[in-house]
Amino acid sequence: QVQLVESGGGPVQAGGSLRLSCAASERTFSRYFAGWFRQAPGKEREFVAAISWSGGTTYYADSVKGRFTISRDNAKNTVYLKMNSLKPEDTAVYYCAAKSGRWDPPMKAYDYWGQGTQVTVSS
Repeated sequence: QVQLVESGGGPVQAGGSLRLSCAASERTFSRYFAGWFRQAPGKEREFVAAISWSGGTTYYADSVKGRFTISRDNAKNTVYLKMNSLKPEDTAVYYCAAKSGRWDPPMKAYDYWGQGTQVTVSS
């Protein structure tokens, strides 16, 4: 059982930046694919970004491509989401997720989820 704890959310003005962190309890976290998802009020949860075991492969939703960067430090069992050029429409609860199965498709079939961290972007 992998436990995930997100941090780093908060209020930010449009155009600003934030870095979210996701700390995993599992010492073998390097064997898991990881991803970030978000859910805005009144909307369904949507995929944001995913990263492979080693960090060598990443995948992004079109809405964040070029603005967000996912990375991981397996020595620290932590995954990051650096968010630049934030827009009001990026406002949501951001969730970290992990899976040990297949990479494809990178936006689906996650087994473990964190509790989420709120990001609020004001215009």
